[in-house]
Amino acid sequence: MPPSSAETRLTALAHGGGCGCKLSPAVLRELLANHPAGRAFPDLLVGTETADDAAVYRLNDEQAVVATTDFFMPIVDDPFDFGRIAAANALSDIYAMGGRPLLALAILGMPLGRIAPQTVRDILAGGNAICTEAGIPVAGGHSIDSPEPIYGLAVIGIVRPDRILRNSGARPGDVLILGKALGVGVISAALKGGRLDTEAESSVYATLIDSTTQLNAVGGELAEFAEVHALTDVTGFGLLGHTLEVCRGSALRARIRLDAVPLLPGVADLARVPYRTGAAGRNWTSYAEEVALSPAVADWQRDLLCDPQTSGGLLAAVAPDAAARMLKLFRAAGFQHAAVIGEMTEGKPGIDVAPA
Repeated sequence: MPPSSAETRLTALAHGGGCGCKLSPAVLRELLANHPAGRAFPDLLVGTETADDAAVYRLNDEQAVVATTDFFMPIVDDPFDFGRIAAANALSDIYAMGGRPLLALAILGMPLGRIAPQTVRDILAGGNAICTEAGIPVAGGHSIDSPEPIYGLAVIGIVRPDRILRNSGARPGDVLILGKALGVGVISAALKGGRLDTEAESSVYATLIDSTTQLNAVGGELAEFAEVHALTDVTGFGLLGHTLEVCRGSALRARIRLDAVPLLPGVADLARVPYRTGAAGRNWTSYAEEVALSPAVADWQRDLLCDPQTSGGLLAAVAPDAAARMLKLFRAAGFQHAAVIGEMTEGKPGIDVAPA
């Protein structure tokens, strides 16, 4: 929500916000094209090979360390909410590997002289609040003077080596379950545009905060089931981008049923306006050649499938006979929008999208 004082809005100090700040998939793949492989380190169980959510390093037969870092510029103006969203988003990478977080380190960049000290304290307090909810400490961190406000976490977690959930383990016939509804990027664009009336803005803002601060801790529970074959979280590259990472890593194709994809309340109407982020367009340009869209899919629907999700939901590839049980697990953990959205098939890595 807008700041109560005359202080400049947080979102006005940044050229982007949330996971929409991420480099596009095409740019990132180009930059990492010659990145050294981790094969010289046999205990590095997960590196950069399949664009997975976190690195995993084996300590012994019973324990492996999960490590990740995630930070971005403000997606909202309320500093406490910004801190909460950024922290929940960073923790999600640990959960997406089937891990349990142990501790976090804060990453902070602030434009000195343009943001009040209390605002910075509120950002840090928001991050601490989410880490407390996750049962871990913020044990330190690093701060710099930067031209735009940045906040996030480096997170260390733990996982059993035999229970790691990668994005590359999907099997033909697996059902795809999405844990959270889409539309975070669309909502942030509408709020930033300032074209909603006060009542609508309050309702839409509450929807945004509820979704982006919900911890994906159910990932640790999913790791207990052998029927869960692959797991990732849907963030800056949108549903299509992160599903493609599963397809490439698993050497399979995905089929997504558009009518089954859950949307946050009011998002379809906002998308038709259209409200959209620049990242949605960059995402589509990056992977359009790998996605076959039915002619019945409207442009606004395509944009929602590319919509960058800040602290988005988990995407699980699950054996068909376990789909109902895993969906029940999601619902019991508070993910009311969790839904089966498609399945994995044999074929050239890519995605087929049809209305139903």
